[in-house]
Amino acid sequence: MHDPRTGNLLGAAALAVTDLMLEGVTELSGVGPSAASALVVLTVSPGLNGTELGRRVGLSQPASARMVDALVSRQLAERRPGQGREIAIRLTRRGRRTAADILAARSGRLAQALAVLDPAERAILSGLLDKVLTGLYAEIGNADLLCRLCDRASCTTDAICPVGQAERERNG
Repeated sequence: MHDPRTGNLLGAAALAVTDLMLEGVTELSGVGPSAASALVVLTVSPGLNGTELGRRVGLSQPASARMVDALVSRQLAERRPGQGREIAIRLTRRGRRTAADILAARSGRLAQALAVLDPAERAILSGLLDKVLTGLYAEIGNADLLCRLCDRASCTTDAICPVGQAERERNG
């Protein structure tokens, strides 16, 4: 059954949370949302080539090349020889610190948004979000893209990531 009010509330909440989260992330890092996501992605997948990095953050190959150029010019990442003719993108020490700061800022903004809920309400919301994210994975089909700005450790400590689980079930 279609519930326009619930969908509208979810849309408004999602947009507000995204705005708050990205504001903190972009202010702190001095880069845009895609570049901030790339820094986080490179913390868990160092050495990706520019095309794969772009795919994981939702950018075309040309846009990804421009983003990598910007990260390199800001001394947040560097290009290194990869396999064969590929060029691997790796974070610099400054890039790793910035990525950690991005995740901390993101976490702080999300904690503020959830502060209006008591622990029982947060547990209920967590279960509902597991279900929503599983459904979103079924539609999007790309765990890397869905989780491009995730703090993966916080999602998998004492729990199973619903997106990762959905991907494992799909790939059987």
